[in-house]
Amino acid sequence: MCDVITPTVLAIASLTTGVASAGLSIHGQRQQAKTQEKMQKNASIQEQQRHLQEMTAMRMKERQEGIANAQQRQQITKKAREARATARVSAGEAGVAGLSVDALMNSFTQNEANALFSITQQEQFNAQNRALGITDAQMRSSGNLLSINKPISQPNYLGAVLDGAQTGMSTYSFGKDAGFGASKAASGTKNIPIDNSLYKGPKFN
Repeated sequence: MCDVITPTVLAIASLTTGVASAGLSIHGQRQQAKTQEKMQKNASIQEQQRHLQEMTAMRMKERQEGIANAQQRQQITKKAREARATARVSAGEAGVAGLSVDALMNSFTQNEANALFSITQQEQFNAQNRALGITDAQMRSSGNLLSINKPISQPNYLGAVLDGAQTGMSTYSFGKDAGFGASKAASGTKNIPIDNSLYKGPKFN
């Protein structure tokens, strides 16, 4: 004979179901938070490496421009010095001296100064653009990190408990509707023995 599921047993089973449901919900939320945290950490490292490479490329370009400008200055100075030396020799061979030679020397010197100033001015423009580029790169990287590291949703303990309680109540209600949880007195009547001697009707073999 099967045992009858009492209301107490049904209530305990429903409570256990609710607690298990809440525990599974909290565990799932924790795992999701850990996964998101790991993904954010990896993405942050990648963004930092990308930003470092971008800064390195800018600094390398700056050094290359500095070397090229220094070489260009040397060439300008060398050509101006050679031009003045040649002019002096030519003037001496031609017997020319005085203000005309001085004016020629000054023109070479002025051309040299103009060329050197042009390089310096271009360096200043490049430095300003580079500073703006660095600031923009830093702001973009900071924005990317803020976008990556958004607040991670933490486990909602209260919500999980309430959902678990709702699950337990639903389980209890379903059990009652299915006929579980009935008391032993209501589950059936006690068997009454029958006295065959009281039967006066026909007998059948």
